[in-house]
Amino acid sequence: MPRKGMRSICFNSKTSSFSMSRYSSPARNSISTGTPRRNILESLIQQSIEAATVLINKWNPETSTYAKVTSLFHESKSEAMQFIRCVNDLQKSMHAMVTENSTSEKLVHAQNLMQIAMNRLQKEFYQILSMNRARLDPESVSSQSSRASALSSISDYDDDGSVSHDDEVRNVGDSIDEVEEVSSIAMTDLRSIAECMISSGYAKECISIYKIIRKSIIDEGIYRLGVEKISSSQINKMDWEVLGRRIKDWLEAVKVSMTTLFNGERILCDHVFASSDSIRESCFTEISKEGATLLFGFPELVAKSKKSHPEKIFRVLDMYTAISTNWIEIDSIFSFESTVTVRAQALNSLNKLSDSVRSMISEFESTLQKDSSKSTVTVHTLTLTTMNYLSLLADYSNILADIFADWPPPPRSSLPESYFESPSNDESPAPAISMRMAWLILVLLCKLDGKVEHHTDVCLSYIFLANNLNHVVSKVQTSNLKYLLGEDWIARHEEKVKLFAANYERLAWGPVIATLPENPTATITPAQAKEIFSKFNSSFDETFRRQSSFVVSDPKLRDEMKVSLARKIVPSYREFYDAHRSNVVGERNVGLIVRFAPEDVGNYLSDLFFGNNNNSGSTSVSSSNSSSSNSSSHQRHSWSRG
Repeated sequence: MPRKGMRSICFNSKTSSFSMSRYSSPARNSISTGTPRRNILESLIQQSIEAATVLINKWNPETSTYAKVTSLFHESKSEAMQFIRCVNDLQKSMHAMVTENSTSEKLVHAQNLMQIAMNRLQKEFYQILSMNRARLDPESVSSQSSRASALSSISDYDDDGSVSHDDEVRNVGDSIDEVEEVSSIAMTDLRSIAECMISSGYAKECISIYKIIRKSIIDEGIYRLGVEKISSSQINKMDWEVLGRRIKDWLEAVKVSMTTLFNGERILCDHVFASSDSIRESCFTEISKEGATLLFGFPELVAKSKKSHPEKIFRVLDMYTAISTNWIEIDSIFSFESTVTVRAQALNSLNKLSDSVRSMISEFESTLQKDSSKSTVTVHTLTLTTMNYLSLLADYSNILADIFADWPPPPRSSLPESYFESPSNDESPAPAISMRMAWLILVLLCKLDGKVEHHTDVCLSYIFLANNLNHVVSKVQTSNLKYLLGEDWIARHEEKVKLFAANYERLAWGPVIATLPENPTATITPAQAKEIFSKFNSSFDETFRRQSSFVVSDPKLRDEMKVSLARKIVPSYREFYDAHRSNVVGERNVGLIVRFAPEDVGNYLSDLFFGNNNNSGSTSVSSSNSSSSNSSSHQRHSWSRG
């Protein structure tokens, strides 16, 4: 009771001045100025110094073995809070004494007591930080709080102006587990000590301890996440497998750093030094700036490296995604003016990654243009690699939309008008990423169109075009490219596949179909029937032997082409066969005249496009001289025509 009365009349922490608002003597209203008031003030100062002397000396490690081996905050939380209040009262008393007599013995004694108290609190501050190193790890801190709640006042003051420590711990303990509760208690103790030391003029000592211990935690965390200082020359000398692992480690490091490491440190720093914005900024900057700059500097080194690998663009896009998706957190955590270099480094890496992606896509287009590999009858390697590349790129469509946004699109004259028109006739221009993807596919298709000049057989050219365009359309349909190019693009190019297949059918099998009369059941002489059978046999046999080596790689397209051929040949041949076979039955060597039954024709057609030559006497594709291969001129197939 006497102690509480003394604390109440000694100093009011909210007004930073002495107050007698709770002094019980009715005579207080008669006191005005002069000696009586001074006597009361001196009495209060004396009581404050005496109380401080007892408690501070009790915990002086220089005079007490008990104090040397015991932690004040661990031994008695209530006495620790009393110690803090006592030091605060002593500091106010010292301030009052300075105004009265700056050379008094009491002031010197009070200063000595304050030095002892600060040494004690400095020791306690260090012990709490060290002993709770694991409990104050960024993950524990970040999981139990947010900077918003940390910056808001968590101190409820009781009627004598002190922090209601028990209430705070009780509230926190209701919602967090045991480990987080211990962490919260440590945070509150650190804040109490920090505020006391700062208000007493010992901010430097407090900050020094905090920076040393907490920076070591951040630096260790960064190192354990696999982020370390590295130079451009070291990256250029690395095998891709090694660099790929480093990038993978970096991606995980960014995730952990933003959610726990730097986020948790910012929360802790904001909480402990909530009383001073400048100290909060100074501490957090010195603790985190080096590690954060190292973390966000790595992508720039990768982007600027000369290392070339097919996977590089995708890893670069992964890093771009990591920074861009965490940008809000980066901007928030490193919001201080003194951490602007961290934000600048992250932004610079983002720009360098963007430049690198654009450069690699330009190089890819150039490689397409320069390709000189020979074609095959199936899907060309260039088609396979290009469409795999573009379909994987389409998985990053949101990121690429940002990267392509300020990249000049292909010249409008380079793309057919249909590439800019949407089915809904919307006048808004096509997104930059859609235009870029459409352009790259068009470059591929035009390159393939040029490759068919290597074929002397026009039929083979159409098989080649159908195979490759069908693969392109299939990859678009089964990837995110379909959202970038749209249904109209797919429909137009599906029609082109059908056109190529129809052209092949007309050129390759048209002569076979032409051997059958328009009216298969019309009355004709046996000699005429014999001649038609002979022409059909010869034409079908020759065409089949030549076409049986061709391959259509897609099962669906293969079946569609075979069904189309069968519908045009088998029914007409069956009608002719049924109507006129009897006319030649009496002929000698009838088996040579009627070589194929309708079922045989159907079976032979069903064997097409697998690349199996069923007749050992057939000639190779390269040496066969079909009527179609003797076409007077080979027309180029414009991919841009709808």
